[in-house]
Amino acid sequence: MASSWLILALLPALCLGTLPSSHAARAFFVFGDSLVDNGNNNYLVTAARADSPPYGIDTPDHRATGRFSNGKNVPDIISEHLGAEPVLPYLSPELDGDKMLVGANFASAGVGILNDTGIQFLLYFQQYQKRLSSLIGAEQTARLVHGSLVLITLGGNDFVNNYYLVPYSARSREFSLPDYINYILSEYRQILTRLYDLGARRVLVQGVGPIGCVPAELALHSLDGSCDRELQRAAEMYNPRLMALLEELNARYGGGVFVGVNMQRIHNDFIEDPKAYGFETATQACCGQGRFNGMGLCTMVSNLCADRDTYVFWDAFHPTERANRLIVQQFMSGSTDYIAPMNLSTVLAVDLHKEQMRT
Repeated sequence: MASSWLILALLPALCLGTLPSSHAARAFFVFGDSLVDNGNNNYLVTAARADSPPYGIDTPDHRATGRFSNGKNVPDIISEHLGAEPVLPYLSPELDGDKMLVGANFASAGVGILNDTGIQFLLYFQQYQKRLSSLIGAEQTARLVHGSLVLITLGGNDFVNNYYLVPYSARSREFSLPDYINYILSEYRQILTRLYDLGARRVLVQGVGPIGCVPAELALHSLDGSCDRELQRAAEMYNPRLMALLEELNARYGGGVFVGVNMQRIHNDFIEDPKAYGFETATQACCGQGRFNGMGLCTMVSNLCADRDTYVFWDAFHPTERANRLIVQQFMSGSTDYIAPMNLSTVLAVDLHKEQMRT
């Protein structure tokens, strides 16, 4: 298996026809929720924002950018491995001209599989392609999108902010948990199929993490830091079904179009033995208030830890930059227990070989 360093050295050979050499690294597109939002919600009327301190405290300029982290998030770190600058939020006025060739981030905090905003951002992806076609032409746009890498992260909000937000929620009265999972997966199938129809050919699909173990849920349901069993049961039922759906779609489309990331397994490693990964705690949020620092929003008046690198969680729901870097390590080199049917280093090597065979 080619190492990620060798792949990074070879990536500039992936020239996109007549595109400028500075944009030779493959384009990157991001869809999903607050785990991968890098600032779209800054341009929306919503309370789900990360554009004020102490968010971004560990960025080079210590500025809050709209990322729900103390620093970089998963898409930023994947961009590093692609040898490219971080993609801009699609709603940013700075996303124009040559910057569009790098890709775009369409994620929005609060989005779920069942949320209409998710569909809206697929519509934005269509709009992006029309804008790019006016810049480089339809043929080059199609080639750029076909050769791109896509990351999508959905599902957590459908459980935390929908099914389990309040006891006897409307969704929980309407569906048993197995039926609800069937329903959201049927909707997710449509989203993933639409992504394929819009030209995506390599899509990293993150499963739901251990949603019962985030500080927000511990603050509500745990006395001793133990994860909430019901939310964990939902994730444990949902994730294998999602992976089965991806296998089914790959059988239809071929070529490992959809790559499943077992986020629950990755996070469980930190939660079960945080010290093995250099963390002091996997229960306490760095920024927050109340029990486990998991209550309320992360603001200037919150409790703030001194050393972010020793915390798995930055705020009530989201990882620190250091945790995100360890997560992406599993993207790059993890076994099929973590990412299947192949890890991202293998994806990059395989796609590079295919490109070289065509040229």
